[in-house]
Amino acid sequence: MAPRAAPAGGPLSLALVAGEPSGDMLAARLLSGLRPHLPDARFHGIGGPQMIAQGFESHWPMDQLTVRGLLPVLMRYRELKGIQSALRNRLLAERPAAFIGADYPGFNLGLEMQLKAAGIPTVHYIGPQIWAWRGGRIKKIIKAVSHMLVVFPFEEAIYRQAGVPVSYVGHPLAELIPLTPDEGAARRQLGQPEDGNVVTIMPGSRMSEIKYNTVAFVKAAQLLKLRDRTLRFVAPMAGERQKAYFLQLVAQAGLQDVEIQLLDGQSHAAIAAADAVMVASGTASLEVALFKKPMVIAYKMMELEWQILRHFGYQPWIGLPNILAREFLVPELLQHAASPQALTEAMWKQLSDAPHRLRLAQRFTDMHHSLLRNSAAESAAAVLKVIESTK
Repeated sequence: MAPRAAPAGGPLSLALVAGEPSGDMLAARLLSGLRPHLPDARFHGIGGPQMIAQGFESHWPMDQLTVRGLLPVLMRYRELKGIQSALRNRLLAERPAAFIGADYPGFNLGLEMQLKAAGIPTVHYIGPQIWAWRGGRIKKIIKAVSHMLVVFPFEEAIYRQAGVPVSYVGHPLAELIPLTPDEGAARRQLGQPEDGNVVTIMPGSRMSEIKYNTVAFVKAAQLLKLRDRTLRFVAPMAGERQKAYFLQLVAQAGLQDVEIQLLDGQSHAAIAAADAVMVASGTASLEVALFKKPMVIAYKMMELEWQILRHFGYQPWIGLPNILAREFLVPELLQHAASPQALTEAMWKQLSDAPHRLRLAQRFTDMHHSLLRNSAAESAAAVLKVIESTK
């Protein structure tokens, strides 16, 4: 059977969906690897600015899908389901050569199941964290996914054992972040003194993360400043909405006198410039590890959501650096444990324990090497094989 084409004999069509910035980055790397092999192909679906920069056509703004947390998703279920159904109908009519879901499994796996059942090959990039929680999801993955692309080495055996075709393609962040970051250049870029002590604060990019993490993080900065007056603080903001909300929460808590340099984006420069980072759990913690920086991982959420989710984890770790290391390399402070006082104590150790900092740098360097592949080329090769298999 020949690869499916767009109606009326148009160019080869590939559909993709990314629901948040991390998926946008993953899909953009994949598109950069596919374009030399498929120069005339039409890439379309739902995506963000990085995908659009690769010539992608987004039928809905990606921001309409960006929502995190069990309760927020439930509150917007009808809206998200409506978008999913409309896109499904469009793709069933067009029949693209393949559908690629970039992370965002709650939305993409359901869509992939329907498309695969209709004979459209489906690729999922990246593998849902069934090794961390919701292992029963593998049954849905088997029905939904023609080929899985994974970004951590240990995941390959898990999916292969379950009978899901899989390729380990490396983690794109391991390519984007240099093995030896230039701290001095980052500090010059941010206007920070090269011989100063810099702490980077990263409460999260989603509005819900900012809501629950900001006050504890900024209070911890205030307490750290009492211990060391030379400390300087920077905080990258994902956008103007996030920045305005951050400032609102700081003002409401009476913390506006805490001096923090707010950055428009520039998260990698902020991490590279830091002596240590206070970071919300998620992909950002892996970025900090790849920059070889000491960190404290913290996360707070709505109390009801916490009471539901805290029983579902299979592992003692939630931070990606600790999961990859299979030990608590860096502290994790969750919900009530993420108090300003506890954050301060944990951060102080990251800043002041020189032998610990050296050990972390070596472990994070080894981790970086394990994740380093040409992810654009390898993920594109896997997708091309899926398309070829339909001929």
